Amino acid sequence: MSDAEETSRRWRLVLGREAEADGGGLNPALSVQERAMDRALEALYESDRGAGLGSSSPNVARWLGDIRTYFPASIVQVMQRDALERLKLQQMLFEPELLATVEADVHLVATLMSLKNVIPNRTKETARQVVRKVVEQLERRLRERTVQAVRGALSRSTRTNRPRMREIDWDRTIRKNLRTYDPATRRLVPERLTGYGHKRAGLRDLVLLVDQSGSMAPSVVYSSIFAAVLASLKALRTQFIVFDTSIVDLTPMLGDPVDVLFGTQLGGGTDINRAIAYCQARIPRPTQTTLVIVSDLCEGGNNTEMLRRVADLVSSGVQVIALLALSDEGAPGYDARNAAAFADLGIPSFACTPDLFPDLMAAALQRQDIARWAARNDRVTVAPVR
Repeated sequence: MSDAEETSRRWRLVLGREAEADGGGLNPALSVQERAMDRALEALYESDRGAGLGSSSPNVARWLGDIRTYFPASIVQVMQRDALERLKLQQMLFEPELLATVEADVHLVATLMSLKNVIPNRTKETARQVVRKVVEQLERRLRERTVQAVRGALSRSTRTNRPRMREIDWDRTIRKNLRTYDPATRRLVPERLTGYGHKRAGLRDLVLLVDQSGSMAPSVVYSSIFAAVLASLKALRTQFIVFDTSIVDLTPMLGDPVDVLFGTQLGGGTDINRAIAYCQARIPRPTQTTLVIVSDLCEGGNNTEMLRRVADLVSSGVQVIALLALSDEGAPGYDARNAAAFADLGIPSFACTPDLFPDLMAAALQRQDIARWAARNDRVTVAPVR
């Protein structure tokens, strides 16, 4: 097949059947597989011209099977999301046989969470299995790097230059004092000792305060997984709190991120001020606490009081970070005025991808300049300052 013929076939699949009738000569001979791909695309993207999947479960099941056969997983996920939005195919989620065939991803988990109260009982266990599958995949991808980064940061934060004998880190002490080695006597006289210091449980306090309004759905999924991972570290006391106009403290559920996700309620309004007030009462050691607010900062409550509360937290010594989104997507929508007001208080506001979150936590726990850290990473979308 020539390059011109291949290009013609691709354009025919993109433009659909109407391209054949336009008289432009775009009428290549499609293979059997390409015809099947064309029917799957037509059912979704030309549904307003009489195609579509209809309302029957067999039609939906057949279509799901077709797209999984003919398209890669990344394209399947896009088409599933488009089907939910364009064709209102909630039955994809309400029939366990159909749900079991869906290519699961973060967006599907978010959709299931938003619909969990209306999914019939016969589908709830299948929905939970789908959520667990995605959560386990993400946790495998993110856990090791998160644990290594955070443990390393906590270890570095406990080192001391005046250790007791049993606390000396001999490996680091020797390497730092090699220049004092005397070849004649074959002795090394250390000028500076490096030790581990006193490690204490709860050395750092971390509060993840997550906006569960509908626009933040992928961020809620990722935040839940990271919270469960971080809660497994004994040197870190992690609290996980979600909010809309109400507040739910999910800290007791952090042993299982799936339980955490099913404890969320996506949708509703936003009252950041009330959520911050809740956190204020649960921060006993401000100078040892990092508060990560995962929100687009679109306040539906008392905005002036919210900014005053945040200012009080900063002045008390709490390290506050505003994540406008924790997701794979690009620049999020957010309240630019509140982001600028946060910046005036010394609070960095930016969107972060899940792959960068472990490095962010490591930098935060070492009390690095987070604004500078964000500026160095080209995958971070930083809110402009005024």
